Amino acid sequence: MAYLFLVLAIFSEVAATLSLKASNGWQHTGYGMASIGLYTVAGVFLSFTLKSMSVGITYAIWSGVGIALVCIASVYLWQQKFDGFAYAGIALIGLGTLLITVKSNVVIQ
Repeated sequence: MAYLFLVLAIFSEVAATLSLKASNGWQHTGYGMASIGLYTVAGVFLSFTLKSMSVGITYAIWSGVGIALVCIASVYLWQQKFDGFAYAGIALIGLGTLLITVKSNVVIQ
């Protein structure tokens, strides 16, 4: 169940970050308000996750996957360009998250 809450926290946080960008500095208040609500939802799901997972591992997975997803989404939504180093960094984040999740004995308390 912890992983389900973590996935929901990640997707809520990514949607919140993308909404904040779409608000264009709060020129579009609907997106700004959506980001506040989505960050709140992400925090609630993250708190549920932390009941059974260690905070360090949870945060590493949450932030790493969130960064990668926001970067990927920004390419499609806003045509942002990344160079080879950026793609390599995203791949390393994904590899690190996978390594923590699959091989670490400290994920679930």
